[in-house]
Amino acid sequence: MKMQFVKSMLLGLAAATALRAAPAAANPAMLFDVNSGAVIEHQDAFLRWHPASLTKLMTAYTTFRAVQAGELALNSPIRISKKAAAFPPAKMGYKPGSVLTLDNALKIIMVKSANDVAAAIGENVGGTTEAFAARMNAEAQRLGMSGSHWVNANGLHDPDQYTTARDLAILVRAIRLEYPQYASYFDIEGIVAGKAKLKNFNPLVGRFPGTDGMKTGFVCESGFNLIASANRDGRTLAAIVLGATSPDDRAEEAAKMLQGGFGRTGVSSVTVGTLAPYGDNRDLATNMREEVCSKKSKHVASDGPVPTEAGAAPEKVSIIPEMTRQRNWVTVSLGGATGPKPKALGDRDLVDYADVPLPTWRPDLPAPVGAAPLVSGAAQVRS
Repeated sequence: MKMQFVKSMLLGLAAATALRAAPAAANPAMLFDVNSGAVIEHQDAFLRWHPASLTKLMTAYTTFRAVQAGELALNSPIRISKKAAAFPPAKMGYKPGSVLTLDNALKIIMVKSANDVAAAIGENVGGTTEAFAARMNAEAQRLGMSGSHWVNANGLHDPDQYTTARDLAILVRAIRLEYPQYASYFDIEGIVAGKAKLKNFNPLVGRFPGTDGMKTGFVCESGFNLIASANRDGRTLAAIVLGATSPDDRAEEAAKMLQGGFGRTGVSSVTVGTLAPYGDNRDLATNMREEVCSKKSKHVASDGPVPTEAGAAPEKVSIIPEMTRQRNWVTVSLGGATGPKPKALGDRDLVDYADVPLPTWRPDLPAPVGAAPLVSGAAQVRS
């Protein structure tokens, strides 16, 4: 297995510690210490990649910034618009006009990876999808994520939405270090929504020792992406795997990286922020559609079929132990939004139901007392 390492990293390691090769893959990967930012290993860290639902981490971070600025609160209403409700799976399927708290919305997008709810967060926090994307890009630029560009809040494919493993490492550190109070959103083992029980798409959560997050992602163009973080003995490491060819491969690769990282004692002088750009054609976003969505290897868009506690297929990931205890469930639901309305909406509400004209009274029958008179030339719908 082969990994590209810069000379400065080798010089910065303790003499007694040698960097081992990274997992075998033709895809970007990165392992780093969350607290110090020290890079332990990396491969194609500056290569542009479609983030898929890893986008929802950027959505969460941008939203945390808005909460910090007093624009809304965790109990603020997130209203589902007709546009948001129309996005393809994975989704919750809430009807236009449905309202849930921001708190529940964040739990849902981190576990279920629901595209409708993520889009609704963007619309409510930003005012519009476009305005929220502009805020995502502004936050990315402020953080130094120079290889990223964001178009939407849910990660459904857009050729102009891309990031890099190095930029995602910057984002992970920003979330974990700036907002430790929100850490619980990223390690939820499963949610209960009505009668449905939905397991986290990340099989490391609740199974791989020390795992405390963070997020999966998949569209045909990206392949299977995963960011996984774990804490052992006060040390937190994060592994980023982009473009794996199956859910099991991304999970196993991340677990092996974490396991190896915890077994090392050397300290690198190269950090996520100081790692020098490298690689050919790194400004061209890789497209994995032919490799992972051909007739021989066809997958469902988004993060795959909805898993349930009763009907999920057995996960065959060798390094990740099976869960031998009861899964911890978190209940989510509509309603309960007693907090302030998001400031970005102003006096507007994102309620745009189906374009059906209101019915008027038949002209050959007298209108009831108090009914508005029929306007001449108005469209008539017989009831």
